[in-house]
Order: sequence, then structure tokens, then C-alpha cells
Amino acid sequence: MTTPALLLDAVRRSFGTRPALDGLSLKVDPGEVVAMIGLNGAGKTTALRVLTGRLRPASGTARVLQRDPARLDVATARRVGNVVGAPLVDPALTVAENLRAAALLNGVPRAQVTAAGAAAVGRLDLAAWAGARARDLSAGNAQRLGVACATVHDPAALVLDEPTSALDPRGVVLVRELVRERARAGAAVLVSSHHLDEVARVADRVAVVHAGRVVGELDPRGADIERRFFAMVLAADTPGSGPDAPAGAGGRAPRGRRAA
Repeated sequence: MTTPALLLDAVRRSFGTRPALDGLSLKVDPGEVVAMIGLNGAGKTTALRVLTGRLRPASGTARVLQRDPARLDVATARRVGNVVGAPLVDPALTVAENLRAAALLNGVPRAQVTAAGAAAVGRLDLAAWAGARARDLSAGNAQRLGVACATVHDPAALVLDEPTSALDPRGVVLVRELVRERARAGAAVLVSSHHLDEVARVADRVAVVHAGRVVGELDPRGADIERRFFAMVLAADTPGSGPDAPAGAGGRAPRGRRAA
């Protein structure tokens, strides 16, 4: 039996009296890409913040490479990469300098740092901006740099929150190829996205998050993933309904809400 590299088990977390996570459970095995999709406020980012040690769950279990993410030892932390919230880059450093710093902080041997940085620049097509300071980059190139820094050390577990939100079509393809490359190398990858078509291209499994819990999974290879997503959300809000009983949904989002 495979041990999950990323695990959330019955996790609960509230902000004041408002529950953000209500018994959310999710796992990602080595070599697998799992995508989380859900409406705004569903709990996706909160779940990722728990998984990266930024928040402690009120109850339940979070594990990254079988360790508590809030108490990772140095060796384990260096096997993890993430982009959750603002990219972990120094705006005063150049692209090349940020990648060198990220490689060193994540345990890449000094003799291999230059090669690792060059490989990351190549994967994300950042060569033209290697000498530019991070603060001068466009939003899309800054996002590419954040992903490059999170993966420069070839992590065994990777957590990405909306990694293509600011990217043009070329950037989206580059990140997609990078995610699949990491999975082929045996890494566990968890991606949160609101781009349903993009999710279908990159994920092995799609977990639908609603009201702080996983309410079901979608096969990314199936047809009309958007209609199936909204049907599942509607069913979760309708007692006694199943994911295949959305006759009145018409494939549209509930009024005033959108996938996120």
C-alpha cells in the first residue's frame, strides 16, 4: 500500500465562528497530480495553508512526507516546494540571484547550484529576464519565477495555489509541463485552480471542495468537466440529491458564484 506524500485527514479549522474547513480529507500519492477546485470561499487556500504549515488545524491530521508540516525538520523541508500566497522571492534580487538563493536554502550542493538555476530558467523560459530584478517583472513573469524557485531543488512534494492565474497561454503550458515532469519523477503534486479546462489537462484526479470539505472527485478525462463540477456542488447543497441529479442546473454556476 502506497503511503501518501501529502495528507489531510478530517481537518477542521475555523476563523472566529466561521468554519473554513469542516472535516476535509485529501491525499496525494507519489507520482500523482491532484487538483482541487471549488467555489470562492470553499476552503481550498485554507487547506493549502494547513498543508504548508502556515496554519494549525483545530482537529484532524496534516502530513507532508509523513511529517507534521508545522514542525518539519530541515531535511524534510528541503524536499518540499510550494507557492501559496505571494511567491517566495526577494524583490531586490535578480531572477538568477533568487534562483541561486532558493537552491542554496533548499539544500542543493554548491557545485550544482549554477546548473540547477539554469535548468529552472530554461523550464520556465526566463532567460530573457535572468538579470532583471524581481520587483521589475510583470505579474506573469513574477509568477513564473515563484514557481521556478519552488521547484529548483526538484522537490518530492509540491503544493501550488493558482499557479497559472497571471500567466499567458505560453506560461500556462510551461507550468503544465513542469507539473507533469515533477510527477513523472515521482513527486506528489497538489494544485488549486479555478481553470477547469487546465485542470483536466494536468491532473490525474480532481477533488471538488465545497463548504470546507471534499464532496467528491471528477475524472479529468471525462467530457464536460464544468457541468459535472457544478452538478456536484449543487448536489452537495441539496439534501437527498446525488452528483448525477442536477436536472435544473443546466451546467451553470449557482447565481452570484463562480468556480475558484
